[in-house]
Amino acid sequence: MNFPILPTTVVGSYSMPGWLERLKTEYFARRISRHDLDEVHDAVTKAAIKDQEAAGLDIITDGELRRDNMIDYFVEKLPGVQIDRSSKKFYYDFYDSEVVGKLPAASLGLVEDLRFLKSFTEREAKVCVTGPHSLVKRIRNKHYQSEAAFAADIARVMNLELKELVKAGARYIQIDEPYYSGFPEDLDWGVEVLNTLVEGVEAKTAVHICYGNRYGKPSWEGSYRYLFPRILKAKVKQLTLEFARRGGEDLDLFREFAPPFELGVGVIDVKTQAVETPEVVAERIRKALEVMPPEKLFILPDCGCFHLPRPVAFAKLRAMVEGTRQVRKELRS
Repeated sequence: MNFPILPTTVVGSYSMPGWLERLKTEYFARRISRHDLDEVHDAVTKAAIKDQEAAGLDIITDGELRRDNMIDYFVEKLPGVQIDRSSKKFYYDFYDSEVVGKLPAASLGLVEDLRFLKSFTEREAKVCVTGPHSLVKRIRNKHYQSEAAFAADIARVMNLELKELVKAGARYIQIDEPYYSGFPEDLDWGVEVLNTLVEGVEAKTAVHICYGNRYGKPSWEGSYRYLFPRILKAKVKQLTLEFARRGGEDLDLFREFAPPFELGVGVIDVKTQAVETPEVVAERIRKALEVMPPEKLFILPDCGCFHLPRPVAFAKLRAMVEGTRQVRKELRS
């Protein structure tokens, strides 16, 4: 992958239009067909791709607009998970789901999402998946002896899917694990199942760890210190963390522990509609450069842009790109 210095990308999701929220909910009320909803998803995904290109991002995603939330898209696809489909009335609700036996190995169908993305852009693509630790927090376990055992089996199944994604051309795969921040006591086994998930996956693997973004609000608060030193055992190439909303104090952890990872540094606060200036973005990047060399930094928002209005999300990404360009010029001078 040939990137400019300080590559820019999104964490995963792009702005969810209000009209799409309503159409998704209409589908759960059985007032529109799956075929019609899929056609809408295709159209809005193309628009999200083009918005990211127009904003100037180096690496883009499909905007994750096919997903109702970060859990259910995978719950529906995981083999062996039983879902009460009547439990979901509003698109953003979580399904009532459970596992009652060992998960079989089967395709999750994520390759088709990647192919769709790659067919509508020539830029580098990133695929994002919700990690095993977060998934077990939302699926009722009626079979495995522990959450750790359940998560390990999810990782086994999803590992096969990640390898299929690599065969289809995925070179940058991000695992989303925000629930680490809510359950830091799980981190030892959480890192173990993360390593099972990425074992033998020949791509740039990243893990995104934030403090939650449910309805555009944090689910937890704290410091990233809980990650260290245990996260150093993770066999990923990049950590993607939020710093814009919370300030950059935790950047000192990268000086203290000198982790081997690249850092995806969050420089855009997605929990406010106030649009950062390029100068604010540039200053946040400069602060990160005090603890990490530029060749190990990627520039991102704190989390997904899902809850931001489209004009705000687009303006924030444009500011992020422009602020990054300012710092690139400084590094070349």
